[in-house]
Amino acid sequence: MTDNPAAATNDVAVSLRARINTGQPHTARIWNYWLGGKDNYEVDRAAGDQIRQLHPGIGEYARHDRLFLGRAVRHLVGDLGIRQFLDIGTGLPTADNTHEVAQSVAPETRVVYVDNDPLVLTHARALLTSTPEGRTDYLDEDLRNIDAIFEHAAKTLDLSRPVALMLLGVVIFLGDDEDPYRLVRQLVDRLPAGSYLVLSHTVTSPSMPDVDEAVKFWNEHGTPKLTQRTPEDVTRFFDGLELLEPGVVSCSRWRPEDSGDTEPEEVAMFGGVARKD
Repeated sequence: MTDNPAAATNDVAVSLRARINTGQPHTARIWNYWLGGKDNYEVDRAAGDQIRQLHPGIGEYARHDRLFLGRAVRHLVGDLGIRQFLDIGTGLPTADNTHEVAQSVAPETRVVYVDNDPLVLTHARALLTSTPEGRTDYLDEDLRNIDAIFEHAAKTLDLSRPVALMLLGVVIFLGDDEDPYRLVRQLVDRLPAGSYLVLSHTVTSPSMPDVDEAVKFWNEHGTPKLTQRTPEDVTRFFDGLELLEPGVVSCSRWRPEDSGDTEPEEVAMFGGVARKD
């Protein structure tokens, strides 16, 4: 252990870089590629293109998931007064990250990002900076390690006051054998009354069979593995909470802005926002 903060920060960066596997496609980097980012490798772009051949609309999931994040965060901060966010499964930084959206409305907002992907943490530490009034922190931790997450989050967030828990596109990495509903419930149980859960998940549907083909391809070639769920299965993650309108729907249809009289096209990424009483 060192008493030199700069040396300690450098040691963390070196350790994270050593864990990055550039020889196998990874979901965070493919997601970044679909969003037009630059933090990906040839192996990720090749896999992303193959998945897009199986399901040409899959890049729209990434875009609509990001737009859903923005609308949900603006509503939570601007209309509901939330000033604290715990964002688990952050993904690679792109545009309109949670803290950027929240702090653009209320600069004093505090955000803790959690991810166990070394590439994500390397970029987050460099790019996700806070406003002077607020605070942004990062934790290299797995979703399953709930005690460690909350022990660290308590250094930045006041866990006696409402927190918005963000689980966007991350629960799909929990297998059914891990009892994902219990894990999400345990996370929510650690939050005070008045907190919110924001969750999104790709879905399996008879009307979109090519989604399952794309997931099958990924599970054969990529890491970590994915577990598809139906819209009804995704809704179960909100059991015991008060769902905000319009419930769990296609992310493109969750309170769309400037859609006019035309309902946005459905995508197989569903999401919802719910309050803990």
